[in-house]
Amino acid sequence: MRFFLLLLFLGVILNAQKPELFLLNVYSKDKNITNWYMSEKYDGVRAYWDGKKLISRGGKVFKVPKFFLKDFPKHKLDGELWTKRGDFSSVVSIVKQKSPTDDWKKVKYMVFEVPEADGNLTQRLSLVKETAYIKLIKQIKVRDKKHLEEFLKDIEKKGAEGVVVRDGSLAYYVGRDDNALKVKSYIDDECEVVGYNKGHGRNDGLIGSLSCRMKNMQVIKIGSGLNDKQRKLPPKIGSIITFKYYGLTSKGNPRFPVFLRVRD
Repeated sequence: MRFFLLLLFLGVILNAQKPELFLLNVYSKDKNITNWYMSEKYDGVRAYWDGKKLISRGGKVFKVPKFFLKDFPKHKLDGELWTKRGDFSSVVSIVKQKSPTDDWKKVKYMVFEVPEADGNLTQRLSLVKETAYIKLIKQIKVRDKKHLEEFLKDIEKKGAEGVVVRDGSLAYYVGRDDNALKVKSYIDDECEVVGYNKGHGRNDGLIGSLSCRMKNMQVIKIGSGLNDKQRKLPPKIGSIITFKYYGLTSKGNPRFPVFLRVRD
């Protein structure tokens, strides 16, 4: 009985209540986003600061070193744990460590919201005080759709994942609606790895592509985006991966699918 209570107690320590978050819908070109705010979409790990601890989207408490949290505020924050562009797998490996290490010195907490604070977006974000590890994501007022397209093109060239556009006039809210949208030049989706296909030429003896089953049960092959390490040790059968593509073919297949990552 004591052992069971100990496990229950540890479970309470290691987990927290799953935070209620504001979420993004997908942008469409018929949406009027003039005078909204746009910012880079950081490809990191979502983290909610409840005033005492950093919590994952799923309710797990991150094991964070004291030096990282030293100057965190008492009020709530919402943002992404991030290192640099194109480094998603690295930041995941750091924040999932069972014991915090100095690797956290590479991480920044990129803040885009102050949950439950009063006022519009800019008023809420004015409460954020930047520190060595807390950084405020820059918000730019959108002049028109061309302005958004130019900004998207520019940061994607630099390796960014995409753009977030938000109606900055609104009070804080949680959930998903069309007042906060993600903008990308491509579409991303998820599928289940169901098999491997042999490589040829440069990839002889390695995995050439993954066979993946999409939500509609359609099976596709994804080879682009896999690095040499992943071709030697591919994602496990049954794992869920995220991939991107550029529209659909005449047969309804994803056009030019590219592997991005294994879903955590």
